Amino acid sequence: MNQSATTTQRPEQPESRIRGASLPRWTPWAVAGASVALSVTAGLLFDLHSRVQWGLIAALLFVALTYAVAARVEGRRQAKDRVATSVVWVAFVLAVIPLASLIWETVKRGVTVLDGYFLSHSMGVVADTETGGGIYHALIGTLEQVGIATLVSVPIGVLTAIYLVEYGRGKLAAAVTFFVDVMTGIPSIVAGLFVLSFWILILDLGPSGFAGSLALAILMMPVVVRSTEEMLKLVPNELREASLALGIPKWRTILKVVLPTSIGGITTGVMLAVARITGETAPVLLLVWGTNFINNNPFDGAQASLPLYIYQQYANSAGSGAAYDRAWAAALTLIAFVMILNLVARGIARWKAPKTGR
Repeated sequence: MNQSATTTQRPEQPESRIRGASLPRWTPWAVAGASVALSVTAGLLFDLHSRVQWGLIAALLFVALTYAVAARVEGRRQAKDRVATSVVWVAFVLAVIPLASLIWETVKRGVTVLDGYFLSHSMGVVADTETGGGIYHALIGTLEQVGIATLVSVPIGVLTAIYLVEYGRGKLAAAVTFFVDVMTGIPSIVAGLFVLSFWILILDLGPSGFAGSLALAILMMPVVVRSTEEMLKLVPNELREASLALGIPKWRTILKVVLPTSIGGITTGVMLAVARITGETAPVLLLVWGTNFINNNPFDGAQASLPLYIYQQYANSAGSGAAYDRAWAAALTLIAFVMILNLVARGIARWKAPKTGR
């Protein structure tokens, strides 16, 4: 009796041309170099003068060549994985290049006049087209306006987030959440017009740094509410339940357990909100008006600020190189200020992070 041996046929695996083959680790760099060379060649052949076009062509060639090489050697499945990784890297590079270019241009032009004299003098007796002068009056105004806005918005924002997470139920909480979402996307000019109509037109109190701080606080509050709300939601419910099981009141549980656990993330959110309002110009232009003299009182009279100073130096320069240099130096100072805030936020977040012992 003839018995035919049955063999299990395995599905074909056309993914790899070379069984077990793998591309060397330097392949992405080689593909990137070839892509740049091909893009430069294409730019010269087709008379493309824009470096941006060259970069986009290189990015597309990098993705296409990565797939072609990986599919040839490793198979289509691995090639798709490498293409996904390549797209992520291309997106990262495309996002970093404009930022790095902006920082480099600001540093290169800003360091020309950024020194101790520039930081410690105002524009009181210096015309916009003359050399000299500084940003002391604008720096004082920015610190006071942002500080007052922070003092106004942070308590309200944190308490609102606590209500939404710990107590909020029903229609009131839904309404508060809805208006917070709406305020998150409100243009800065709308906040400035609201304070202008109430503070200056109705109450007739005149322009001041405090009026600008009120508009900045309106812009800052929804960011603080949203960031604080997310941080409070990350606190495990087991900590709340353990505290309540010991007979501790809910308000004390929030004060002693929930807030200390999430204080690092809350601080980071507050610093991000401060960085968001530091560069606002429209509310300051409407409510503070700006001045070339030092005004240490934010509750009386016009006051300067760094964003407004940059705008005025550029707009009123009349082609003066000195005014352009001051504008770039003020922009560099503003970037450094925001960077310091972010570093402080990261330091506080690490300091307040829970310590895990062995």
